[in-house]
Amino acid sequence: MEKIKGLSLEKVDLLKEKGLVNYKSDVKTKSILQIIRSNFITLFNILNLGLALAIFFVGSYKNLLFLGVVFCNTLISTFQEIRSKLTIDKLSLLHESKASVVRSGKLYKIGIYDIVLGDVLKFKSGNQIPTDCKVLSGEVLVNESLLTGEEESILKRKGDELFSGSFIVSGNCYAEAIHVGANNYASKIANEAKYIKKVNSEILNFINKIIKYISIAIVPIGIFLFINQLGESSYGEAVVSTVAALIGMIPEGLVLLTSSVLAISVMRLAKYNVLVQELYCIETLARVDTICLDKTGTITEGEMEVSKIIPLNGYLMSDITDYLGLISYHMKDDNQTMKAISDKYSRKNDCKVLEIMPFSSKNKWSGISFEKETFILGAPDVIYDKKIKEMDEYISNRVVLLCKSVKKINKKLPSSMKPMALIVISDKIRRDARATLRYFKEEGVDLKIISGDNPLTVSYIAKRVGFENIKYIDISKCDSSINDIVEEYNIFGRVKPSQKKDIILALKAHGHTVAMTGDGVNDVLALKDADCSVAMASGSQAAVQASQLVLMESDFSKMPGVVKEGRRVVNNLECSGSLFLVKNIFSFLLSILSICIGLKYPINPSHVSLISMFTIGVPAFLLSQAPNTDLIKGRFINNILSRAVPGGLTDTLMIAVLVAFGGVLQAHNMNLSTVSTIVISVVGLMVVHEVSKPMTKYKWAILALCTTGIVISISILRNLFALTELSIKEIIVCAVFALLTKPFLFYSSMIARKIAHILNKKTNIMKKI
Repeated sequence: MEKIKGLSLEKVDLLKEKGLVNYKSDVKTKSILQIIRSNFITLFNILNLGLALAIFFVGSYKNLLFLGVVFCNTLISTFQEIRSKLTIDKLSLLHESKASVVRSGKLYKIGIYDIVLGDVLKFKSGNQIPTDCKVLSGEVLVNESLLTGEEESILKRKGDELFSGSFIVSGNCYAEAIHVGANNYASKIANEAKYIKKVNSEILNFINKIIKYISIAIVPIGIFLFINQLGESSYGEAVVSTVAALIGMIPEGLVLLTSSVLAISVMRLAKYNVLVQELYCIETLARVDTICLDKTGTITEGEMEVSKIIPLNGYLMSDITDYLGLISYHMKDDNQTMKAISDKYSRKNDCKVLEIMPFSSKNKWSGISFEKETFILGAPDVIYDKKIKEMDEYISNRVVLLCKSVKKINKKLPSSMKPMALIVISDKIRRDARATLRYFKEEGVDLKIISGDNPLTVSYIAKRVGFENIKYIDISKCDSSINDIVEEYNIFGRVKPSQKKDIILALKAHGHTVAMTGDGVNDVLALKDADCSVAMASGSQAAVQASQLVLMESDFSKMPGVVKEGRRVVNNLECSGSLFLVKNIFSFLLSILSICIGLKYPINPSHVSLISMFTIGVPAFLLSQAPNTDLIKGRFINNILSRAVPGGLTDTLMIAVLVAFGGVLQAHNMNLSTVSTIVISVVGLMVVHEVSKPMTKYKWAILALCTTGIVISISILRNLFALTELSIKEIIVCAVFALLTKPFLFYSSMIARKIAHILNKKTNIMKKI
């Protein structure tokens, strides 16, 4: 074959000047400008600005304090998100996909976004096609399932097109880039989202629902409340009261807290060389109850080597090694088995090749036909239907059978094959595999191994790393549907790539939250359909691109740390997020009550700022950073509402009674507002204590800090927060209502927890049906 020269370096520079480069058409992280815009220009910030203008126009400048709190919260969230973005970009750069290109007759490794139109690329097994190409020479099996949904691999020869987004299953070829950037096939269909995984996040779904419902309700409630307050007070006071109610209903703090906590989590994981490619997968992995493992690269190190050859039928060892050298030189296949053989035996030769059948995970064999003979390498139980007694001794290893035939391949196994040798391939078990798997077992996570190898071999290795109650099955010999057997077995052998996907889907159909770890092209389909997908960075480009998390050091022992980080995020958001909802629930209920019975709204925006700062903002952020690796139980919406609703109801009831009581005592409006603020603050501190259980030194310190902040604000900074000095009678009223608060909050919390437990139990039952 004529040597391929590719484009000259001068031509490449010229094409770059013309912009004919494979630039990124989809960016995994927002730009800094996009982050600033998405954090500052939001529906709720626009609403807050409008409310601030209303306060400004009625001359109540002191009540503009809330705007400073909103600005600070937004600034902190933006800062954290930018830090997270820079961390992800830095880690992504270290693992940016590379392509092999021929330029001026030399082979170069370049970033896939440096490819220019007309570049000649060299592809091998495991590569993902970065840009549309046309095959110039060689043959490859290509999987286009990420683009088309069709799982069958397609053989591509000279003149055939390779579409960006597909990946090489086996074989090698040279191909010319015919499209770049937005003109690529994958870019054109991106808007249809045919191969983009839907985010499966309870937190995100809950926040979206809250935003949706409040966005619908807040305008009519504001209008009716303002009309109601006009009947009770002056125009200016009505504006201030209405603004205070609407500020309390806006859940902006919850949104900002969630984004900040996830951003910090991404940075923490980056320190352990874990690349997060999809933000909410941190939560999903924390909820996983079943992890499916690919044996190679997770339990084992993935570094294969030929450890022994067992000649069969009288063949000499020297002849076998010569044949292996002949085969591996011409096959040039990059699967792990062939690489191990090639590393040890490959030798240059001039034998004429008639046909090559590359290895595929589906067929479990590869073959090569010369003029006089054909050689087949594959799984013994797949390519040879008779028992080979020598196999029994090596059942714990990967073993391939070398066969010889005088008939050609013709795209299928030739008949009349004669076994020549068993080739034993060994792979080391990871030193930390046992400890890692033990952690998941102790945490109640079900483990299943899915492998293309012999199930006896896989079960032997599983036993060595501490697997218990082993039940294995050979999928290639199973007549039952995968959906019927997926719960019964924990080791699946002789699994084809499409069947790996079927196992994942079957587990999900049984109500499980499933994670999949893998490193090869045969794992891509399963990774794509798992709730959470984890790839080893040392694996194929296709596996990495299809995954949400990438272990940059290809170290499976990092998985427990990722799960713990996810649990910390979810558990702490359930606690700290509930503090924001207390304010939203209270403001909503008191507004409805004011509209229905003509109640005067007793607090103003400055009071809301004080309450928000020391019973919501500060404790929520600090609690979100507390250690918490408890097993996640129940649904996020049930758990967070069971913590928030009692506080919201307690606030509403106490303030409603207090306003009525204040009317009887003929208390001054300003004093009534101050008493209401103190009562709400006391309830807020009690809620902080309730959601923080079990208490630790760190949590006691948070409670002490917030209590001190409120005391200082009421006593020293009361003018800043529009508070008045109270009489002895009013102080006694505060104390009485504070005492009444405790039993009501206690019993309502107990009832809410029981309701949440019943709902969570019902949800678990429904998932299994």
